[in-house]
Amino acid sequence: MASPVEIRAFMDLSSVFRSRDWPNPKVVDIAGQLSGEQLLELLALPAEMVEVIFVNGKAFTPDNAVVGEGDRVALAPPGVPGPYRVLLGFKKMG
Repeated sequence: MASPVEIRAFMDLSSVFRSRDWPNPKVVDIAGQLSGEQLLELLALPAEMVEVIFVNGKAFTPDNAVVGEGDRVALAPPGVPGPYRVLLGFKKMG
């Protein structure tokens, strides 16, 4: 049985959501787990558009992220300004 995952998009990615008439956050039902790369495929987002996937507040590169049922996810594109990179945990990515 699938459970909802809440996905938020930031900066340029939020305009992609708007152009697709998606709400922000967008809720997607998944069963089990998806890799970050599988999530991007599901959303039809090219990998080069997403630098960081936050899963429940922790930053991961798309190839290291794992998204499970009920998780809260945020997508950040390349180009997030320096101070925010530190504050958001880009320096400590898993």
